[in-house]
Amino acid sequence: MADTDKRDRLVQSQYESYPYPERDPADERTRLISGSPSNLAEVNHYVFGGRRDLTKPLNALIAGGGTGDAAIMLAQNLADAGVPGEVVHLDLSESSQAVAHARAEVRGLDNLRFVQGSLLDVATVAPGPWDYIDCCGVLHHLEDPDRGLAALSDQLAPDGGMGVMVYGALGRTGVYHVQGMLRMIAPAEEMPDGDRVEMAKRLAEGLPTTAWINRNGQVNDHVGGGDPGIYDLFLHARDRAYKVPDVARFAAGAGLRLVGFIEPFRYDPDWLVGDPRILKQLRALDPVARATFAELFTGNLKKHIFYAVRTENTVAPPDTDDPRAVPVIITAQPDELADKMPARGPLSVATDGLKTSMSIPALSRSMIGLCDSRRSLADIHASILERRSDLDYEGFKRQFDQLYKVLNAINQMVLRLPAEGGD
Repeated sequence: MADTDKRDRLVQSQYESYPYPERDPADERTRLISGSPSNLAEVNHYVFGGRRDLTKPLNALIAGGGTGDAAIMLAQNLADAGVPGEVVHLDLSESSQAVAHARAEVRGLDNLRFVQGSLLDVATVAPGPWDYIDCCGVLHHLEDPDRGLAALSDQLAPDGGMGVMVYGALGRTGVYHVQGMLRMIAPAEEMPDGDRVEMAKRLAEGLPTTAWINRNGQVNDHVGGGDPGIYDLFLHARDRAYKVPDVARFAAGAGLRLVGFIEPFRYDPDWLVGDPRILKQLRALDPVARATFAELFTGNLKKHIFYAVRTENTVAPPDTDDPRAVPVIITAQPDELADKMPARGPLSVATDGLKTSMSIPALSRSMIGLCDSRRSLADIHASILERRSDLDYEGFKRQFDQLYKVLNAINQMVLRLPAEGGD
């Protein structure tokens, strides 16, 4: 218990002295930091099967919100879409929360509320039921992550869900070697934080090319991330990482069911493995086993982002079978994404050193340019018919399905369906 209390104090002290990630509230005037989990369209797709009635309030909790990336993004998404409701930013660190509050003020967000406290005490300080809970980069720093996830899942509405990020063990190869060395030469009990950060910089700069973190090549939080990034990566008092089977057990232990990993293609051998005999063997495996193989195959997953719902909730991500489905591009403007599509040939995708090619249909650019988050598949087909009168809906859908398979796999497109009971 004494060691736990000491680590608790060190963790809280870290985020008071080094709010993470480092953010300048003035930047909110020129950019919105977006990502996963917790983009509104993404949440609707994975947590609500694309059928959330966005005229009704959505109440969301950002548990361990830090300097505010997820809270600001989701609150801004709700405001832009005219969705009523509230986003609550819960964090133990006064300094981190002050940064998030200043960012919200710059944006003029009035749908964001701040509560200071521990997510372990969520039932008291920020009780549910919550439609959606985000917990990104927090649970792996708790003494008992299982207790933390269970505390949050207990506060979900019956049809609610969570977006979670925890560290990936294989992709962080080298990080824990550096942490171990720093415990020897920069112990928290004997050296001020500023000196420890300086020691971490010196060590990182002097590591040989043979050091695991340099051989990894994909971990770069300590490069250009400022002192908070260095501290969080190398000097954190508590830091654990997960493999895919660990994530599955983690979710199940809290009464949750995995709905999907982000980005999906990184967990699907069909996109990664070229040998047909190996693929045939893999297709007989369940989704978690396939994702486990994909993680071992690529070795570069530094984090696991996943959406989960209550075990008894049978919701599933939507598909393209309904002509009323509305494709939503979630990371760019349609014209920008269309311009990135090759005029002919496959789309080349590179992520954390991994390169793969994906076949896209001839009409990709035209279809993407029409995906304005309002047009349904039927509407998009009607627009294309004005130029391609020979293309019936069945032919259009074959091409769109091929495009959607790729764009959803790389987390560029999701679907919205009519709300239950809607037209």
